[in-house]
Amino acid sequence: MTASAAVTAAAPAGEGFRVGVSLSLAGLLAGSAWHLSGEAGSGRLALSLIFGALFGFVLQRSRFCFLCVWRDLLDRGDPRGVLGILAALAVGMAGYAVVFGAWLPDPSGTRLPPGAHIGPVGPVLALAGLAFGAGMAISGSCLSAHLYRLGEGSATAPFALLGAALGFVLGFLTWNPLYLAGIAGAPVTWLPRHLGYAGSLAAGLAVLGGAALWLLRQPLPAAPPPAAADPWRAVFVARWPTWLGGLAVGAIGTLSYLRLGPLGVTADFGGRSRQGAAALGLLPERLEGLDAFRGCATALGDALLTPNGLFVGGLVVASFAAALAAGQFRPARPGRGHVLRGLSGGVLLGWGAMTGLGCSIGTLVSGIMAGALSGWVFGIAMLAGITVTLGLGRRLGWLA
Repeated sequence: MTASAAVTAAAPAGEGFRVGVSLSLAGLLAGSAWHLSGEAGSGRLALSLIFGALFGFVLQRSRFCFLCVWRDLLDRGDPRGVLGILAALAVGMAGYAVVFGAWLPDPSGTRLPPGAHIGPVGPVLALAGLAFGAGMAISGSCLSAHLYRLGEGSATAPFALLGAALGFVLGFLTWNPLYLAGIAGAPVTWLPRHLGYAGSLAAGLAVLGGAALWLLRQPLPAAPPPAAADPWRAVFVARWPTWLGGLAVGAIGTLSYLRLGPLGVTADFGGRSRQGAAALGLLPERLEGLDAFRGCATALGDALLTPNGLFVGGLVVASFAAALAAGQFRPARPGRGHVLRGLSGGVLLGWGAMTGLGCSIGTLVSGIMAGALSGWVFGIAMLAGITVTLGLGRRLGWLA
């Protein structure tokens, strides 16, 4: 019996077709990466597709969503999702420190690690984080979660992504005054420059460890009944433990930076929005200083296939395959609420991601892993934006 037939046979009746389609999609991703790897100068594209597929599979299987885990903590006192995010950050911080130590042995100079998401810190960054968090609360997810939920058939995700494109354009329109007022002179603070690699890692792990100890003091919800001892269902059907998803995200983040660059899902998205807006004559002639900053707000280029574009494409296809195999692909007809929440929340997501030079993955996760103070500031502001928007929206009856 072939491996494909064995997997199909292991699935309960009625799942065979879904499993077959999922395996075909996995084969398509693998074949596409193989084809790209054989093209001159396309090795980076192949790796981007592979890392995107791995990231999408992990996100879908572990339900790695900042809004969901923060809402679980606020509403039900369930800390397990937040602990998974802390695990991702801890693994990534340790991995980045090893890579930085090899590439830039002395962090005390003026140089910054190549490509790392280390951005300016100031009131504009905090405002971007607040807007991004509010957009998450309204639309129901951050941008990376909307991408993997697009693969699950979400009725809101397409409108949230459309709204995010509009938000990026709005961000470009407001960039110049914000840049001149509060970004141009803002410090770009890289913690290893001031604390060294060991000190920065120790400080970061101490913060994460203190948060984890506080969370572990909260009463944990009753554990779900143990799943049947079926490896197929444990990996491809049952939800992964949040700590396992966090460890996987941290490992993928480190390997991605080592071979390609920091994790992020908005560079190509922002670049395409910028090109479209420029073609329509909607943008100012110059975006002051934008292209000199690190981050993933935009990636300019004329190529049809870009590393970040293939990363996002791999994420969506792999999450669709994972959702299909698990019986979690449930497309729904969008209603008025899906459209309104998606578009309005998406605009805030796009504006916050453009102004903050990245989203919850690029600025927060990759930034904190790199030892950037900007990652911590964006993350704290984002959580504040979620909390305030959820509280106000529920009080007014606008949000569930």
